Amino acid sequence: MPVLFVGHGNPMNAVEANAFHRSWRTLGQDLPEPRAVLCISAHWEAPGVFLTASAHPATIHDFYGFPRALFDVQYPAPGAPDLAQRTAAMLGAQLDPQRGLDHGTWSVLAPMYPDASIPVVQLSLDTRQAGAFHYELAKKLAPLRDEGVLIIGSGNIVHNLRLFDFQDPDPLEWAARSDADIRQRIQAHDHSSLVNHDTLPDAGQAIPTPEHFLPLLYALALQEKNEPLRFFNTAVLSSISMTSLQIG
Repeated sequence: MPVLFVGHGNPMNAVEANAFHRSWRTLGQDLPEPRAVLCISAHWEAPGVFLTASAHPATIHDFYGFPRALFDVQYPAPGAPDLAQRTAAMLGAQLDPQRGLDHGTWSVLAPMYPDASIPVVQLSLDTRQAGAFHYELAKKLAPLRDEGVLIIGSGNIVHNLRLFDFQDPDPLEWAARSDADIRQRIQAHDHSSLVNHDTLPDAGQAIPTPEHFLPLLYALALQEKNEPLRFFNTAVLSSISMTSLQIG
């Protein structure tokens, strides 16, 4: 299976018929149908490595201040307890039978697979750990690609909500510069500099906290030698980059 990193951005992308929503819908139509999805979302930070293990994960509305229509969204995809157990054994992770799917996962999957028939497991982020920990952990997921599992990292490679200008979507100069620099490093397979993301130019503004950047490392770690990649949704909105990529 291919591997994705998706810039998910505003939760409203789940319900608005905009370019991002349409691109996710197209992805779901064009990719081989997976037997399950494993998603690493920016919005599940945990003190350790955990996997959702519910057969019927709830839809978590982990935001506020949005229209009622967004809170009304339910994404009743089945869980995959067997996949969760297998992945936990691969990673030395723990199972969480109570955790549902947060908007970093369902806001993307709802357009991709609107009938919610594909089983979904979510993997947490231990943001206490450095980038190298996540990159090496992700490599252990490689066998799942051959088993029909679509692995998706969901975050934003440039994400500074504090500096986001809701009145003006034009990209801030440093945000556009950082997005271009990171894309160039991805294209050059310069994973080592991305693993050490704290040292990237403009990192203080572009990656003030790691949770939205780390899912990118899970996708990159799974790229095989000379495996092609393509970028899509290469837009920067104020201080947030929507840049996404498909590997394979």
